[in-house]
Amino acid sequence: MRKLGKYLKSYWKECALAPLFKLLEACFELFIPLVVASIIDVGIARGNRPYIAHMCALMVGLGMVGLLSSVTAQFFAAKAAVGFSTNVRRALFAHIQTLSFSDLDGIGSSTLITRMTSDVNQVQAGVNIFLRLSLRSICIVMGAMIMAFTIDARLASIFAATIGALFVVTFGLMAISIPLYKKIQEKLDGVLRLTRENLSGARIIRAFAREGAETDDFLARNGELTAFQLIAGRVAALLNPVTLLFVNLATVFLIWRGAFHVNAGSVSQGQLVALVNYMAQILVELIKFTSLVILVNKSIACAGRIAAVLDHRPSMPTADGVAIPDTDGSVPTLAFNGVGLTYVGSHEASLSGVSFEAFKGQTIGIIGDTGSGKSSLISLVPRFYDATEGSVLFHGLDVKRCDRAALRSRIGIVPQQAVLFRGTIRDNLLMGNENASDADCIEAMDLAQAAELVPHGAQSLIKLIEQGGRNLSGGQRQRLTIARALVRKPEVLILDDSFSALDFATDARLRKAIASLRDRMTVIIVSQRVSSIANADRILVIDEGMVVGDGTHKELVESCPIYRELYALQCPETREGGKK
Repeated sequence: MRKLGKYLKSYWKECALAPLFKLLEACFELFIPLVVASIIDVGIARGNRPYIAHMCALMVGLGMVGLLSSVTAQFFAAKAAVGFSTNVRRALFAHIQTLSFSDLDGIGSSTLITRMTSDVNQVQAGVNIFLRLSLRSICIVMGAMIMAFTIDARLASIFAATIGALFVVTFGLMAISIPLYKKIQEKLDGVLRLTRENLSGARIIRAFAREGAETDDFLARNGELTAFQLIAGRVAALLNPVTLLFVNLATVFLIWRGAFHVNAGSVSQGQLVALVNYMAQILVELIKFTSLVILVNKSIACAGRIAAVLDHRPSMPTADGVAIPDTDGSVPTLAFNGVGLTYVGSHEASLSGVSFEAFKGQTIGIIGDTGSGKSSLISLVPRFYDATEGSVLFHGLDVKRCDRAALRSRIGIVPQQAVLFRGTIRDNLLMGNENASDADCIEAMDLAQAAELVPHGAQSLIKLIEQGGRNLSGGQRQRLTIARALVRKPEVLILDDSFSALDFATDARLRKAIASLRDRMTVIIVSQRVSSIANADRILVIDEGMVVGDGTHKELVESCPIYRELYALQCPETREGGKK
């Protein structure tokens, strides 16, 4: 929790005022038993009704001032807690953006979602209740004991023994419950991940009739979460009965011993009632304190999980400020020199010994079987991952030395999965270039063969796209993501198997449109279709992470067995026609 304390600094006034007003409320509350004692010993004993009315009015006044102090404290505590959670969530989100794909793969998206939402909310609640109750409860408990000593030191020793025993029990249970709450949050991560997978893959699960198996898996994981919650709940449930037991036994013992003191005349009846009231105040505050302990335990566990993410140093170091040079056509736009890539936690290299150059205006085709390493190769260009061997050069400069934002602003990438966001067509296109005009957007849509999505020109750009592009077909989603990359007018355009949902006629028109831009940029096309890359200036054949073929379509048909096999499978008519 201390690691997150810096996010409360901007609310130091609220953090000071909230406990201060609670302390004020507690002070007024501590005077009420003395007023009651005075009413009994002076007003009732002497039959002085005006005095009784005066003291009752004083009690009401103390209660009203206490209520006003309580409301004021609640306002400042809520303001500090909400502001604190806002700062933490903002810092956590900003830090996540600095993490590399390797870091995100290692941590996991489900646990990051839990920490951004459930954990932050839990910490917010902990800060709120801590500012409101921590000082008040301690003040009431210790103040009641001190006030008891001012009445009678011998009877007040009962208070000291009771409070000491309760603090030992409370902090003992606290030490047991904190690790349990950490386990609960970890199990919650697993349930959230499984739920997320089931919701996103609902159609596949139903298509293969896997509802029963997935339900059993969910019940098993949910059962583990429930088991830990029950254990933690049982431990937490001990606090209230133990508190009640100790305080009620102490109250009985206090009345029993106090009766002898009353008979002896050393303590008045009103003073004994005041002592019982102070014991009752201690009971109420300790019950509140147990609730505080339970919630703070959860908050501490959640704060530790948040701090763990914030303390995670990005595996990809930040840029050193080297500007990307502007070069002429003699220097390749992109160059791979003996590049290798091994993912974190993997024992085998996904890429090894990859070397090639791509100049401005060239189209590079990359083909290979599923899992051969094609997507891994192109992910090194915008530094989604860093090469573990060799170097990737952009305009002659190692991409590891480039500013990542500047590097990615000059690269347009269309991923395998067409990811769209809820908003208008314009909103999605402006993610590629926030300064693009409506004319630029329309031009990009035309180039991407998505003109039917904007039949009325700029007026059509306000069409709403549902989350993930649910209201579009697969081909429309792909073409819109291609338009998003084109609107950036990049120096390097990477198309990662981005034609898979397109029919052959649209595929051909799109390739022709992109070819018309070759004087502006370098194009890298990753595909499993030979027809999509056959006209490329250079084709790389990837197999098990290595380049096993490099050349033009004609050269590879003659020299590369893997490419020749793919060509024969996909274009048998053309092959037979060539033989004839």
